Amino acid sequence: MRHTLSILVANRFGVLTRIAELFSGRGFNIDTLNVGPTHDESISRMTIVVKGDDQVLDQVTKQLNKLIDVLAVQDFRDGEYIDRELVLVKVATGNKSRAELMQICDIFRAKIVDVEPKNMTIEVTGDESKISKFIFLMQDFGILDLSRTGKIALPRI
Repeated sequence: MRHTLSILVANRFGVLTRIAELFSGRGFNIDTLNVGPTHDESISRMTIVVKGDDQVLDQVTKQLNKLIDVLAVQDFRDGEYIDRELVLVKVATGNKSRAELMQICDIFRAKIVDVEPKNMTIEVTGDESKISKFIFLMQDFGILDLSRTGKIALPRI
């Protein structure tokens, strides 16, 4: 099962390392990890997506809560949160494919952020499903490079 964890932590040196070690020590591979400051500069939000057994993840959550720099841990369930990802994708283009690429960008509400004679760089945001579908469609054009942020999430309540 995939779990999306939102962890509020003190914005201090070494916190990310300690949390990553906790997951690796339990045999969890982190699918995505995103960290950034909140509205309070002294607090950061970590959004971590992991696959794993509910019981073991409960143990990890309890251990996370014991860490001094961890302020709050939330294991989001479906429908309890809003999530987004960002992807930048550089796609090969020719004169014939440019119009089709622009149409797909319109459908996905993507932005063309750079245009070169033989490629375009496109920015798209959305949930994981939307991003995956967009990347799938771009494969036909030829993906030259790609950078994906991973999930960020906030609770609905």
